[in-house]
Amino acid sequence: MSRRTLSLFLCGDVMTGRGIDQILPRSCPDELHEAYMTRASGYVRLAEQRRGRIPRRVGFAYVWGDALAELARVGPAVRVINLETSITTSEDWQPKGINYRMHPANLPVLGAAGIDVCVLANNHVLDWGRRGLLDTLAGLERQGIRTAGAGRDLAEARAPARIELGPGEGGRLLIFALALASSGVPESWAAGVNRPGVFFLPALTAPALDELKALIRRWQRPGDRVLVSIHWGPNWGYAIPAAHRDFARALIDEAGVDLVHGHSSHHVLGLELYRERLILYGCGDFINDYEGIHGYEQYRPDLVLMFFPVLERDSGRLQSLRLVPLQLSRFRLCRARPEDAAWLAQRLNREGTHTGTAFRLQPDGSLTLR
Repeated sequence: MSRRTLSLFLCGDVMTGRGIDQILPRSCPDELHEAYMTRASGYVRLAEQRRGRIPRRVGFAYVWGDALAELARVGPAVRVINLETSITTSEDWQPKGINYRMHPANLPVLGAAGIDVCVLANNHVLDWGRRGLLDTLAGLERQGIRTAGAGRDLAEARAPARIELGPGEGGRLLIFALALASSGVPESWAAGVNRPGVFFLPALTAPALDELKALIRRWQRPGDRVLVSIHWGPNWGYAIPAAHRDFARALIDEAGVDLVHGHSSHHVLGLELYRERLILYGCGDFINDYEGIHGYEQYRPDLVLMFFPVLERDSGRLQSLRLVPLQLSRFRLCRARPEDAAWLAQRLNREGTHTGTAFRLQPDGSLTLR
């Protein structure tokens, strides 16, 4: 990392529970509490019917596939994901229709990609109750991975993950994370003074903005850069609510935020460069067990993106942005075919007509902001 720039890796939802957990070295019990599927291994079989056989008891690097070579090549200073699963053997499943968990013995799957920060403010981290959340926090701590957006109490849930940006250089990257009711997070999951939970906002209101502004001021020191990660909005559809745009812009205008990292949608949404700061409204899924599920093919949810923004250290302005298209195949990330990378470029450029952004497809299949 240059002393004058800050390079990041960001992605959307990493869902290593349920079907993914079933192919890793040690799995949670197979039983599910869903109307659609009664066994987690059923999602493995669905994917196999579509793509072919998936190996079992794979190494921890397997699911990351070709993403690992890209991470090694780019060498981002900080790697941030939205981890959308509980890491637990708790049996306290919540009656919400879908419950994601990964066995704690599979935690090295995150280390295989060198993940630095897991955002936990989302609608699956408490799928297996507060015990599941506490297990998740403890496991990530043992793995040396920082967390944001959930905690043992409200103070911990609101506190940012803090990354020192280099010895003798001064400054940190502060990562705040929060979840909105619009993404399916129950209000009962909100952290309290003595209650584990997530940093929850019922709606994007002026008081909510004021709360965040005060929180950021409390933590920020000279030289710090600030990222706010938000789980918001529905799973499908390209429309970006006006409230999301207004809130993201206000975070930049009034709270000094350098980058807004949005997620919840199962496919990538349009993004915006506002006052030279990057707003990712929806990063889409990154790793999941949805391959065999039909019904949303028009969104191409099998195509995912690695986001590699580079910020100016002194100002937080976006210096460059490169996106790397991948395809989920047999529960593994593979290089996207040229025609699929072109499809993503076309879709982002279509949505960019609403946000003022456009991408150029490069010979290596990556996308760069024009």
